[in-house]
Amino acid sequence: MSSDGRSKTLLGKDISVLWLRRFAFALAIVVAILSTAWAAAALFFDSPFPSLRIPAAWLYLTVILATLWFVRGGRMRLIVAFAGSAIVALWWFSLKPSNNRDWKPDTAKTAYADFSGDEARIHDFRNCDYRTETDYTCHWETRSYNLANLRGVDIFITWWGSPWIAHPIVSFDFGDQGHVAMSIETRDVVGQGYSAIRGFFRQYALTYIASDERDVIRLRTNYRKDEEVYLFHTTVTPQVARGLFLQYLQRADSLHQRPEWYNALTNNCTTNIAVSAAQARDARTRLDWRILLNGKMDEMMYERGGLVSGGLQLPALKEQAHINAAARDADDAGDFSTLIRKGRVGFPEKTTLAMSPPGPTS
Repeated sequence: MSSDGRSKTLLGKDISVLWLRRFAFALAIVVAILSTAWAAAALFFDSPFPSLRIPAAWLYLTVILATLWFVRGGRMRLIVAFAGSAIVALWWFSLKPSNNRDWKPDTAKTAYADFSGDEARIHDFRNCDYRTETDYTCHWETRSYNLANLRGVDIFITWWGSPWIAHPIVSFDFGDQGHVAMSIETRDVVGQGYSAIRGFFRQYALTYIASDERDVIRLRTNYRKDEEVYLFHTTVTPQVARGLFLQYLQRADSLHQRPEWYNALTNNCTTNIAVSAAQARDARTRLDWRILLNGKMDEMMYERGGLVSGGLQLPALKEQAHINAAARDADDAGDFSTLIRKGRVGFPEKTTLAMSPPGPTS
């Protein structure tokens, strides 16, 4: 190769390296801005002193911006920004959740279980009587279920507002013993309501609610406004259903002893379902963007063969899975769970007398 050719090659490499460095520096600036904004938001939302939340956030931003003004050199400014965010992150990760707070009545207790052979006894099983969405009386019961009776798994998916966000509730079918609905939710203190933005910070504890379907499902179909609930039967086998049920109870027991923070990105209803489902199958968790944007989880499950479809395409399957009208008609009937499944794909017809699910045991 001639000297001119070598020079052009070296020049091309130098230009590539230069553009790569510029891109990396620009990316570092974007990350620094985002980390600074996150740190200010963390101080605003999670400061233990409510009256100091706004001043703390503004003071942090003022100190960072003032330091950046006086510091020379782009690299040093990035170091300052990242150092400030790191200090806030160290404080933020030191915040610990507690089970001893002034909880709302519907999350006043946390479920836990013990076993005797195949018999699972679930303590603090929630069974609320609703007069309105906010006016209710909660009964905390102990119910026993035989694992040998576990037939399969159903999933309720609730949409409200955005089609990208939903709330799944897994229900375990124990045949004549009834259904155990398990809802993974935020545990709210009195006066606290859910906020999608606050869900990314240390605002809510995570809770596993073991409940009667006439409670946790009817609340959404009959009392809350603008919530649309859909019921699907899954292709989960009894063996995998058993493993999944045990995974749920193990997580509930763990949270009963050692509370965890809810996080809308990393520790929410759908991420926990995905992890437990993989563990029940002794498999790796399959990554999918629809685990985070869980309003599309029905699409994900359909594509993976996780839903009994009866040969229907997803739009038709979803249309027949809508249960709000049936739930309102059933209301507090003892055979509520049977009535909301009647005539839907994947659920065989049952001819049973109206009866309540197993009551509390001592």
